[in-house]
Amino acid sequence: MAYESTNPYNGKTVKKFDELTDAQLETKIAAAAKTYETWKRTPYAERAAIVAKAAELMHAHVDKFAHLASLEMGKLINEARGEVNFSANILAYYAKNGERFLAPTKLHPTVGTAHMESSPIGVIFCVEPWNFPFYQLARVAGPHMMAGNVVMVKHAGCVPQCAMAFEQLWIDAGAPVGLYTNLLISHQQSDKVIDDTRIKGVALTGSVAAGRSIAARAGKNLKVSSMELGGSDAFIVLEDADLEKTIPWAVWGRMFNAGQTCCAAKRFIVVDEIADKFLEKFKTALSALKPGDPMDEKTTHGPLSTESALVDLLKQVDGAVAHGAKVVMGGKRIDRPGSFMQTTILADVKPDNPAFRDEFFGPVAMFFRVKDEDEAIALANDSDFGLGGSVFTKDVARGKRVASRVETGMMFINNIDWSDAELPFGGIKYSGYGRELGDMGIQEFVNKKLVRESDVPAPVV
Repeated sequence: MAYESTNPYNGKTVKKFDELTDAQLETKIAAAAKTYETWKRTPYAERAAIVAKAAELMHAHVDKFAHLASLEMGKLINEARGEVNFSANILAYYAKNGERFLAPTKLHPTVGTAHMESSPIGVIFCVEPWNFPFYQLARVAGPHMMAGNVVMVKHAGCVPQCAMAFEQLWIDAGAPVGLYTNLLISHQQSDKVIDDTRIKGVALTGSVAAGRSIAARAGKNLKVSSMELGGSDAFIVLEDADLEKTIPWAVWGRMFNAGQTCCAAKRFIVVDEIADKFLEKFKTALSALKPGDPMDEKTTHGPLSTESALVDLLKQVDGAVAHGAKVVMGGKRIDRPGSFMQTTILADVKPDNPAFRDEFFGPVAMFFRVKDEDEAIALANDSDFGLGGSVFTKDVARGKRVASRVETGMMFINNIDWSDAELPFGGIKYSGYGRELGDMGIQEFVNKKLVRESDVPAPVV
């Protein structure tokens, strides 16, 4: 695969990078394995000092990191700054709480004493996507390195400078060589890394296809893995919703990061009583977004990450229309330089339309009318995905009842605010397995060891 920075705002390639040779890759794996032998015995306080320093440096150089994200994948500069700060907050969170999360847990057997203790397992190989080029890295690096593991990362080919900057961050923070390693490698080399006996765990954030491939490879090698895959989250609007509060969340939920978010709002399921009013306000709000240079703070509609991402999305929309979907607005590329897609709403997407089960990774919303709450929940659950979802209603108790009935890993009531280091993130069904962030995120790649003491005679044979 190619590693190159191409600015999606103007299509110009900035810089290309060579993949590692097999010999270079071996040197890096050997260094990581050697570092693990000392890092696993490093006290929490010393680990925390390095992780906290990395957080401090991210906060101090927000604009530098944000600029790279805008340059390489077109993220709006204000959103990029927000991502960098959030990434730094994640690192600081685990530096502060890692030891507490992994403290021994006392058990209560009928005889003797017992406890569970947590210990690291080794080198963790992470495959990460381009859509949040720093956040995706922080949410594996922070917890797993605080747990005493070391991390090797194959980042996406279109954000190599972001990947290199994050690796340099750890060097600047005083990390030993091999604690965090960026790998510019091919898919074939990635398979070899998973097969390597020095690699003890595998984490992926990516597509369902990538998840199937990498989870199968990890499983073949009997290695623990976590998979954060796609989503087609429902945005449920009940008839008593406050549209003045709901519409801004609808726009943000679909258009944040140019719609390139796993847990974005993608299926807008609206009770018929309020559907016309919602749709009209939603169209008006989306129409107000202004495409432009993502480096310009006044721009509210950025490009997609790559030209190929735009082409694929346009094919998806055309395929949906060919199978009976109606274009309510948009549906085409914007006639300007760069990889820009019109804000798009599709309606009349029936269950026999391939789009009904697709994930649209960009500024494309599917709009559905339902007669009532029960039908909204049934439609929300009629999905191969189960990452997140939201429900909007003035009755919070009702919102909680709906949230409990929707089959996902995360549900939000009157918001889609998933950006909190303390909140576990992950899904079910084709959205993957395992959790990141919160106290659960640090538990994914540790050995939960039972230790029992009991002064009792052995059974008679």
